Amino acid sequence: MSAEHSLLVIKIVHTVIWAVMATAIVAIPILALRARYRPAAWLTALILVECIVLALNHGRCPLTDMAARFTPDRSADFDIYLPIWLAEHNKTIFGGLFIAGELILLWQWLKHAPKKNGATRR
Repeated sequence: MSAEHSLLVIKIVHTVIWAVMATAIVAIPILALRARYRPAAWLTALILVECIVLALNHGRCPLTDMAARFTPDRSADFDIYLPIWLAEHNKTIFGGLFIAGELILLWQWLKHAPKKNGATRR
């Protein structure tokens, strides 16, 4: 497989994975607001696994390292099909959305958590 073809495949795979992760991040608060806590928790786990992978790779996606072997280009979007501004600020934007979504999830869950039927003082 040529370097160009390898880079093309990596960029497509990277973009598809990014789309799945971005969709998961956006879906978490929507699910929370609909009291769908179990699917929201699964998506949270998926995103946390991604965060662990990034942390173990010094904050970089392993696909970025793979793509770097096939091109000298190091622009923010050399390894993925995203607009340059989004590629440059991807972690900040989606990190903030993830935290906001998790806060909404926690707020909704606490709001709808079953109340304990213990004795109350009067």
